Amino acid sequence: MTEHGVTRILVTGGSGFIGSRLALLASQQGHALTVVTAVNNATERARCDELLEAGVTVIEASLEDDNALSGALAGHDTVVHLAAAQHEAERPESYFHRVNVEGTRRLLELARRAGVRRFVHGSTIGVYGSSASGSVLDERSPLSPDNAYGRTKAAAESVVRDQHADMEYCIVRISETYGPGDMRLLKLFRGVLSGRYLTVGDGNNEHQLIYVDDLVQGLLAACVAPAANGATIVLAGTERLTTNAMVAAIGTAVGSRRRVRHAPLWPFLMLAYAMELTFAPLGLKPPLHRRRLDFFRKSFRFSPAAAEQLLGFRAATGFADGASRTAQWYRSRGLLS
Repeated sequence: MTEHGVTRILVTGGSGFIGSRLALLASQQGHALTVVTAVNNATERARCDELLEAGVTVIEASLEDDNALSGALAGHDTVVHLAAAQHEAERPESYFHRVNVEGTRRLLELARRAGVRRFVHGSTIGVYGSSASGSVLDERSPLSPDNAYGRTKAAAESVVRDQHADMEYCIVRISETYGPGDMRLLKLFRGVLSGRYLTVGDGNNEHQLIYVDDLVQGLLAACVAPAANGATIVLAGTERLTTNAMVAAIGTAVGSRRRVRHAPLWPFLMLAYAMELTFAPLGLKPPLHRRRLDFFRKSFRFSPAAAEQLLGFRAATGFADGASRTAQWYRSRGLLS
């Protein structure tokens, strides 16, 4: 904390959905924010423009630009590290390792040199792989990542824990996140509204999503809570929803009563695997890949105990309410007719 009680936070990956929302809301709450981020497309450019209009300092740089990172870190007491390789299905695992593991290692060292007090590392529930049927996961549950993203994020967690600097840290495993600014679920909202959406599988797998504004409050708590130092904490919502229940709530939010169709999962898995074998060696993103199908086949249940005990945090937004707010945000921007 600064002498005025304001946390000076540097956010990596601030052009992403979560990072941009964190920077915007934290700035509105009076924190001093600097965003360091790459900008890869028009959506990320628009998010950065919104942050600049809100008075947030935005520095365009990659995690491999040590000079830019060193300059940006100066004067900050907290880092929230959200930048990561995640959706690049056409890339080899070595790319994910370079960005997610080695990038985190370099950032930790630069933060140490800059005198940063606390390093909040944004990890993922993907480090668990998929929970066994009916089991409740917590921070002590065994890890079983099953793709390049999950494996390298688990390795990055180890890098953070093993850093030998006089610097506090907190590892936050982030559950499926949705809300205003999320462009990934836009296709789902549009599909449900138009009737083109198709549930692959029986739709009985479970999600424990978290509304982005709730997540932001959890991340900000991780920046300052004394008990969070050295801890690993899962941030998830309080509701457990099947895919069927989630889609039904979205239907209500967008005003659609169309019947949802189902299709068997196995043909899509075979097609995804074939596309991965065909497209990835050519450096092209597969139109369909197995990680995209995780939405229909993986189930997660999480205990909120650590977040409540260490952060005093409990997600407040139910999915029906959050989906309604998300639909309103899409409509306000002409994205959902």
